[in-house]
Amino acid sequence: MAVGFIGIFGIVLFVLVLLMIVAVVLSVRSRQKNIDPVYQDEGGKKMIKMVYTYLILFATLMMTIGGSVASFMAVADLVSPPSYYMTYEEYKRGYVVPQEYSDPKQPQQKVEEKSEEELQKDYQILVSQEKIRARERALNSLIKSFGWIVIPLPIFLYYQRRLKQE
Repeated sequence: MAVGFIGIFGIVLFVLVLLMIVAVVLSVRSRQKNIDPVYQDEGGKKMIKMVYTYLILFATLMMTIGGSVASFMAVADLVSPPSYYMTYEEYKRGYVVPQEYSDPKQPQQKVEEKSEEELQKDYQILVSQEKIRARERALNSLIKSFGWIVIPLPIFLYYQRRLKQE
């Protein structure tokens, strides 16, 4: 079973967080041996607060970066929407259903024959509607991506200022 990019990213993120926690625990233990017993508990709490702050900074930064990438991709889809893949010939062939592909149990319905100009006009309408739908999907995706930037960014800035003060 193939693992997608998000799955691999999740595994790497989990391993990094696990390694950070192990490093913090080892660092706290080594510092505790050198600290006076009176101040020992205070140093551990301070270290845990610092790790918590760095984890929040890391998580919010990753969310902001992911939102930025998704926003860029949505803007690219807005500027240059994906092409419509059905050619006119395929559309024309698919419009008239041959007798051999129709359901024998259903009563035969008359298929209204359209002229070449009407078919061309219908195809152009279909293509333009598909382009409009593609732009609407890109705009919807852009709005959602901005949420991944706007929501975590203030949290990141708050904790960054808090870290500088400490």
